[in-house]
Amino acid sequence: MEVAVVTGAAQGIGRRTAEILAERGFALALIDLREPSQTLAALKSRNADALSFAADISKETAISEFASAVESRWGRVDVLVNNAGVSFIAPAETMSAKDYRRVLEVNLVAPFLLAQAFGKKMLAAGQGSIINIASVAGLLGIADRAAYNASKHGLIGLTRTLAAEWGGRGVRVNAVCPGWVKTEMDVADRPAVATPRRTSPAACPWDVSLLPTTLPAPWHFLPTTTPAALSTATPSRSTAAGPPMAVGNPSACAIADNPLRIQSCEARA
Repeated sequence: MEVAVVTGAAQGIGRRTAEILAERGFALALIDLREPSQTLAALKSRNADALSFAADISKETAISEFASAVESRWGRVDVLVNNAGVSFIAPAETMSAKDYRRVLEVNLVAPFLLAQAFGKKMLAAGQGSIINIASVAGLLGIADRAAYNASKHGLIGLTRTLAAEWGGRGVRVNAVCPGWVKTEMDVADRPAVATPRRTSPAACPWDVSLLPTTLPAPWHFLPTTTPAALSTATPSRSTAAGPPMAVGNPSACAIADNPLRIQSCEARA
């Protein structure tokens, strides 16, 4: 049985990702700042083998303890989905250094530490898949999100670097860049800015968003780790590690150099 780790699994994209993987027969290791009890119950109803962990992934000790728990339970890890993230909406001139650092610690430093912890196991096994959930905010400039945008741009850069280092050793590293997804975090964020100020002509329209229940094609393909499955996957160019793919929004898809963009746009709600 293959094992997948999903961060930020208590709600939204993380929860739906865990459900999709459970439906595909993966065992799941879940982690979130709060106990992902509802997600765990949903997985149990699908007869999935799963464990949950409540911890702050910005803490190295928490990641170490979580990795040890996964190792003790299954002795392997095949897929890591770095989904956990936080946002902070405020004009750049008013944001404190503390708030800026907090967003980067969760959205950029933690994915590196998790990739390091679980990537070592994948490299030893000669196969694995790491999926970093970035954002269209990592491809565009969007006002009032200096820390979030910086963290997602950085996550795409980290993805490319790890892909270059590990792709030839059997570990695929990719980034998915969703447009707006109607999650609990998005609902909480919207009141923070009365009128979204778009700073790029390619910025996403705010009235086009996915629901977590309608996550498109990349979520179904990217966790594939076995050579046999990769050899039959389509489109073929998406088997290469590293390139970010934007999904769920026409404007986002238009600037992503990835063959999945057309079918991904068609999957939007």
